[in-house]
Formats: sequence, structure tokens, C-alpha cells
Amino acid sequence: MALKSFKPYTKSTRGTILVNREKLWKGKPYKPLTAVNNSSKGRNNLGRITSRNHGGGHKQKYRIIDFHRKKFDVKGEVERIEYDPNRSSHIMLVKYEDGERCYYLAPQKIKIGDQIQNGSNAEIKIGNCLPLQDIPVGIDIHNVELQPGAGGKIARAAGSSVQISGIDGNYSIIKMISGEVRKIDSRSLATIGKLSNPDQKNIKIGKAGRSRWLGRRPHTRGVVMNPVDHPLGGGEGKSAGGRHPVSRKGQASKGLKTRNNKRTDKFIIRRRKKKRD
Repeated sequence: MALKSFKPYTKSTRGTILVNREKLWKGKPYKPLTAVNNSSKGRNNLGRITSRNHGGGHKQKYRIIDFHRKKFDVKGEVERIEYDPNRSSHIMLVKYEDGERCYYLAPQKIKIGDQIQNGSNAEIKIGNCLPLQDIPVGIDIHNVELQPGAGGKIARAAGSSVQISGIDGNYSIIKMISGEVRKIDSRSLATIGKLSNPDQKNIKIGKAGRSRWLGRRPHTRGVVMNPVDHPLGGGEGKSAGGRHPVSRKGQASKGLKTRNNKRTDKFIIRRRKKKRD
């Protein structure tokens, strides 16, 4: 997909850069695979705001994506490639030989009419889903399961992928784009290819209104508040805060390690962003 820029008819269009979606499906989504997508507006079950600056946004339908890919040894054909407002990558509608349809994440270079298949008997081809033990080392994969049968959890954003860098007994060694290296059960499923829409990172929204369409409300910086409202507030004129950046509740917002899952520490071989010796 190419990027689309605009002539500077207004101040907002001067800097706007969007993804060109001319080749995507222009109709409505496949209705049996949609659901109501009620926005919480950042509120909990008591109606109290627990996540600030969320709200508004355009009305959307949720597309039910199959991250499990458990329909084995049945060939399917890509009917169309669609835009999904709920995620950064594009999705594809696949029709199987028995008439069933499924929504999957669309990889790059997939085309309408291509055949895909899930299971150990599938060939190594873009869009096919296989166990990690049947995928050669060095091939780009996405939608990788952390546990066999649990559904894809790793590499689901636009343009993302990971690679198998080796085998360790019953585990495959996965190298992620963040630099982290970890072991995953070789029975876990993964899909061949990089995910579509890699130009998502180059979008420039151009105006505040487009942020409101996405459900993002205006955000007030802590340093311009009063001390009663934020730890960084107060001071005469402009101030740099006077302390390390923190959240409104005082938790450090830069550099604080928040991971607390000792159960899976043994599977991580190398942490992300580790300093080189």
C-alpha cells in the first residue's frame, strides 16, 4: 500500500499523510462475522473514569478475527482484503471448500484468489499456518501462539513479524523485533509472512479532529497543572517539573520495570533493549 498526501488547501491538509486504501474492499464487512463494539469511554463498571483522555470516536463494528486457525487440512480461498478500524493491519476474508468463512490477519503480498491452508500438511507459503516445528529457521512469521491452542499472541500489529533462530529440544527459539529472544513450545502455531500495511507507522493525522475520530480526547500536560492536581505541577512560569517524569499518581513513567511474571522468566533467553558488552 502506498502513502497518500494532499494539496495544501487548508492548514491541516498541508501536513496530512494517510495510507492509500484504493485496492481494499469498499463494501461493508461480512455481517455474520461482526459484533457490536461498545466503547467504554475509559470508564469501569461503575461508570467512573479509570483511564483518562478516552472517549468519543467514530461508531465501529468489531470484526471477529480467528487467531486460532484450527480449521486444519481444508483449503481456503482469499475472497477479499479489508480495512479493519479495530487494528493497524488489514484483514482478509477466507472462504473454505466446505463454505465456511473466516477473517484472518492479512500478510503482505497476499492477493485475492490465493489458496491458503492450516495444519502440518500445509506448504511453506505466505498465508499458511503451521506448527513452529514444521517451519524452517529464518522465515518471517506472525500471529505466533505462546501456548499450543491458545491463539496467536505475538506479532499481530501492522508490518510486524518474528523469526525462528533455532531449536532447543521441544522448544523453538524466537527472535522478536524488540531484540528479545525467547523459547516457545514447538507445537504452537504460527503464520508465514510479514503482516500487511507496513506504512501505518508513516501516517501523519494532520489535524486534531482525526484524533477525536479515533477516540482520543485532548490531553493536558502535568507541568501546566497546579500542585494539587499533579506531582509535576506548580512553579512560576514554565517549569521542567523539577523531578523525574511521573504519572498523576506518582508512578515513574520512564524506565520503571513493570513486568511481574516470574512464571515465564525461564523462557526468556535475552531481554529486549539489553546493553551490549
